[in-house]
Amino acid sequence: QVQLVESGGGLVQAWGSLRLSCAASGSNFSKNVMRWYRRAPGKQRELVAFIGSGGSASYADSVKGRFTISRDNAKNTVYLQMNSLKPEDTGVYYCNTVQDYRNYWGQGTQVTVSS
Repeated sequence: QVQLVESGGGLVQAWGSLRLSCAASGSNFSKNVMRWYRRAPGKQRELVAFIGSGGSASYADSVKGRFTISRDNAKNTVYLQMNSLKPEDTGVYYCNTVQDYRNYWGQGTQVTVSS
């Protein structure tokens, strides 16, 4: 079982930056694919980025070149560095992973980008 806790969200102006963190419990963190999702009001949940156990990363087209996902296995933490933020990046950002066929989610952290 896994517990995930996001932090780092807040209110920021367009073109600003935020770094989100997701702290995970347990000893299997280094083996897990970690994902960041977001949900804007009235929209479906969107996969923003994911990172594999070896550090390979992939991004949604909407955030490529602006967001960077990374992980620190020694700290059981995954990060999402968000630069050049746009109002359309506004939403609740969730950390996610799968372990032993179970889907785990954090409680989410709110990101609001003002124009």
